Amino acid sequence: MKFTLYIAGKYFWSKKRESRFLSFIKIMAIGGVAIGSAGLLIALSIVHGFKSTINEKIIGFAPHVTVNTFMNDPLLRADTLQTYLSDFPGVEEVQPVVMGQVMIQSAGGVSGTLIKGVPESGDVTHLRDYILEGAYDLSVQESDLPGLILGFDLARTIGAEVGDKITLFALEGLPTPFNTPEIQQFTLTGIYQTGIARFDDNFALTTSEPVRKLFGFDPQYASTMEINVSDPNQIEHIYGEIRDATEFPYVTESIYQRYRNIFAWIDLQEETIPLVISVMVIVAAFNLIGTVLMMVLERVKDIGILKTIGAKSRAIRQIFLLEGLFVALSGLITGIGISLLFYWLQVTYQIIPLSEENYYMSYAPVEPHLLDFIIVGAVTLLLCALASWLPARIAAQTDPVKVLSFGK
Repeated sequence: MKFTLYIAGKYFWSKKRESRFLSFIKIMAIGGVAIGSAGLLIALSIVHGFKSTINEKIIGFAPHVTVNTFMNDPLLRADTLQTYLSDFPGVEEVQPVVMGQVMIQSAGGVSGTLIKGVPESGDVTHLRDYILEGAYDLSVQESDLPGLILGFDLARTIGAEVGDKITLFALEGLPTPFNTPEIQQFTLTGIYQTGIARFDDNFALTTSEPVRKLFGFDPQYASTMEINVSDPNQIEHIYGEIRDATEFPYVTESIYQRYRNIFAWIDLQEETIPLVISVMVIVAAFNLIGTVLMMVLERVKDIGILKTIGAKSRAIRQIFLLEGLFVALSGLITGIGISLLFYWLQVTYQIIPLSEENYYMSYAPVEPHLLDFIIVGAVTLLLCALASWLPARIAAQTDPVKVLSFGK
C-alpha cells in the first residue's frame, strides 16, 4: 500500500512527467468536482436557511395552535375554556383573542384590515421581536387613545407613521341611516415587519377592550383561543391532544395547517433544489473516467516498466484509483472552501439580494450543516472512486511485453 500510495502521489503532484494537455485535463476535472460540490453545499445551506428563517418568522408571529367554533361564532365562556386548555402538558400560554374585519383610516389613506385584540398582559406570540419603528406599546397613550400596532405594508398603504391618529370603522351588513358603523380611534405606537406580505399588509394589533366595543362583544366572549407551546417541536403532538379532547362545536387547527401553502413551498424547495444541483456532482464525477484514462495513456510505458520489475495488476489498479481519488479530494476540498467563502460573503455583505414580496426576506439566508458536508464529501468521493475504477482496471490489464515492444 505504501508503494502504490507513493507512486500515485508522485504521478499526481509531479509536473515534469506529464504533458500540458494532461495538466489541463486534470485541472478541469478538479474544477468540475469543486464547482459541483460547492454548488450542492451552497444550495443546501440556502435551502436550510430559507426553511429556518421562514419557520422562525411564522412560528414567532402566529400562535402555534388555535381553537375556534365550527361556524366561527364567538366562543362562549372564554375564561373557562382558557383555564381548561392551560392544563394540557406542554402548553406555555393561552389567550382569548377578539378579531374582526374593519376599515382603517389615517390622514394619508384608507384600507381594509383585520384587527386583533389581545389581553393587556401582552400577546403570546413574539410580535414584539419584529418591531421596526416605535415600540410594542398597547397601553393608553397621552392622547387618551389606546395604542395600536400595524404591519409595515399596511402602514405604508395608508400613509401612517408612529404617533399618528388612526381611526377604525366596524360595520355589520350594508350601511344605512339605521346601521351606522362603530368608530374607535387609536394612536399608532409601533410598526412591525416580518417580511411576509400576508402578515405585514392586513393586520393590526391592540388590546381586547376597544375591539370588544367595536363589535359589541360580551366581556366573556372571544373570537378564537390562541395557544403557544413551550417546545415548537411538539406543536403537532400537543395539537393532536387538544383536538382529541375538544368536542364539537370546537375546531382545533395547528400552525402547519393554517399556513400549509407556505410550508409546502418550503418543502418543495428543500426536495427539488438539492436534487437538481446534485446532477453537477454526478457529471463532474464521471468526467473523471476520461481524465484517468488520459493519465493511463500518458503512462503506458511506466505501467510496462512497473510490471516488468514485479508490480502486480492489483498494485497498478490501486495506483490509478488513488490518483483519481486525489483529483476528487482536491476538488472536494476546493469546493468546501468555496462554499465557506460564499457563506462568509453572504452573511457579511448579503451578495444575493431577494425580492421580499416573493421570498419573504430581503436577502438569501444561509445555514450550513455539518451533516451536509459529511454526506456531500462521502458521496462525491464514492462517485469519483466508481468513475476511476474502470480506467484503473484497464491500466491493470496492460500487457508489459506489448507496451515495451511498442515503445521500441
